[in-house]
Amino acid sequence: MKKMNQIFGISLLFAAGLFIIAADHIDAPEVAGGASDITDFYVFQAKNTDNMVFVANLQGLLSPGATANASFDENVMIEFNIDTNGDNIEDLVIQAIRKDDKMNVIGPVAPSQTGLISTLEASNFGNDVSKVEITPYGSQAIINTSSDGMSIFAGPRDDPFFMDFAQYSAIISGNATGFNNPGADTFAGTNVLSVVVEVPKSMIGGTGTINTWVESKRKQ
Repeated sequence: MKKMNQIFGISLLFAAGLFIIAADHIDAPEVAGGASDITDFYVFQAKNTDNMVFVANLQGLLSPGATANASFDENVMIEFNIDTNGDNIEDLVIQAIRKDDKMNVIGPVAPSQTGLISTLEASNFGNDVSKVEITPYGSQAIINTSSDGMSIFAGPRDDPFFMDFAQYSAIISGNATGFNNPGADTFAGTNVLSVVVEVPKSMIGGTGTINTWVESKRKQ
């Protein structure tokens, strides 16, 4: 099995029915602008209320011209970590990693190793792995739903995060007292690469409270 070393992570506390996000755009110097730079992490109840949706966005501030050539790194794994008992240790993981032109998704599964270093929980990419073709830029979204009810998507999307960084900088420097309404969307016209996994709640512990965080990890 391949070992993956932690690059960057964002964590959340999720209670069923709530919508929670966390974001980081080029704030981590070790990964800024690279294939492992996580910009946003979203977790929410799906339209089908029996399901949960996990979203990781990477490679922020992609211009339309750069998006067509942007790609997921085959040496970078996205790992959604799920703590079901409140001890801040992952009890389940959902792992996503590109192989050829497909995003391979493993889990939810109990990890064989917890903490900063992870083990890819599939020795091969056979029938135990859900797969979806990576959607090309400008194309209709390709979504694959597995026999166990898990749906996955991978590909470029418009950056959904709204932040007026110019006004934020003015506030921090003491030149403004608050944000404007409406503000200016710093991320307007830029894109990200998204991995979206919709999972039946029955696969991650039912209706209780979970802690969840996402990490990008590079193969050693």
